[in-house]
Amino acid sequence: MSDIGSLYETDDTPTPTWPYLCKQTYADVAIIGGGLTGISTALHLAREGVSTVVLESHTPGYGASGRNGGQVNPGLKPTPDEVEADFGPERGTRLVNLAWNAPDLVFDLITHYGLKCNAKRGGTIRAATATSQLASLKSLMEQCSLRGGSVQWLDANAMHERTGTSLYPGGMLDMRGGQLDPLAYTQGLATAAINEGARIYANSHVISVRQSNGKWLINTRHGSVIAQKVVMATNGYTGTLWNKLRRSIVPVYSSIVATEPLPQSLRQRILAQHEVLYELGQITTYYRVDTSGRFLMGGRSYSHPAHNAASFPHLVDRACAMWPELKSVQWTHGWNGQLAITLDHYPHWHEPAPGFLSVLGYNGRGVALATVMGREIALWLQNKAEPLFPITPVQPIPAHAFWKIGVAGRIWLGRLQDRVEKLL
Repeated sequence: MSDIGSLYETDDTPTPTWPYLCKQTYADVAIIGGGLTGISTALHLAREGVSTVVLESHTPGYGASGRNGGQVNPGLKPTPDEVEADFGPERGTRLVNLAWNAPDLVFDLITHYGLKCNAKRGGTIRAATATSQLASLKSLMEQCSLRGGSVQWLDANAMHERTGTSLYPGGMLDMRGGQLDPLAYTQGLATAAINEGARIYANSHVISVRQSNGKWLINTRHGSVIAQKVVMATNGYTGTLWNKLRRSIVPVYSSIVATEPLPQSLRQRILAQHEVLYELGQITTYYRVDTSGRFLMGGRSYSHPAHNAASFPHLVDRACAMWPELKSVQWTHGWNGQLAITLDHYPHWHEPAPGFLSVLGYNGRGVALATVMGREIALWLQNKAEPLFPITPVQPIPAHAFWKIGVAGRIWLGRLQDRVEKLL
């Protein structure tokens, strides 16, 4: 088992060279964070001729944007009916339409810019792990169908045919979903943004932001940016630059393990049509087979960075229990990263001062949703659209300093609830 980084870091794609900020420069908009939210915002601003600078502490896609499971999933965690009830008929309908059709923008950008990121649009399967989940999943399918979604029901036999395991009593296939290499996608969008006129600086950690004479001064260790507006797009990697914002989300770790390319017999059994799958329940797993035939499985992780597949034996063991043939396959990669969880499971949109915006909290659905959010942020900054989510004050989570203990307890309780649910 390898000690190297993520699968995406070790493929054969040449690594772009990113400059760092070493001078003072000016921009209409400065973006802090080079993940999908920041890069998509920069791309959509630059396409409209808006002068834009992105400042990234590491390299574009370093965080969850380039470390996730590569699933391009439609929707929010709450159902369409719940979203419309929470936000009202006008904003709720707009949210449902944009979130559930968010993969359209991802695949349109891939096609438009010719991004080489191993993308396939085989659909997303939401898999029931217990019969008690079937009624709510069928209700979700009806809600999606009523709103024009390309969805279909998969009974136990159809799930077995799709997955090669008899674990699932049913599922919903949403053909809007798909898969890609998230690091190649994020960095491809960054290159596209640069070609459109954006400036992206790597290894340019922001150490201070302050307002002066109606403008914003953003300092890094070796340079600075003077901008009219600022977007903070740091999500699960939000640090002490804005400590109150950092305490408003829980930076939950998710881990992924990957195999060598599978033998053809297994490729034909497990998600052979390039579907991706995530399980319903409290503490579950998600997986796919990529375009090179590697099996990738992800799930909850320890609350600290870890590398190589041996660091995540619970994922390897679960995969081998579902498909015993995987015991004879080499597990070549394992890695983890932080995603941002909010208590209400919605992204949060904050404007603590005029011209300073932060959007974060994708709750594990960031590939498609963050891409769309970037476009919506760009429209809002140009006064071309209303905020996608209501602008709310930053609300730190009580006892946030103990989040690791809370996450560990939540995982234990969630696993217990999943076991009980399967008995019902």
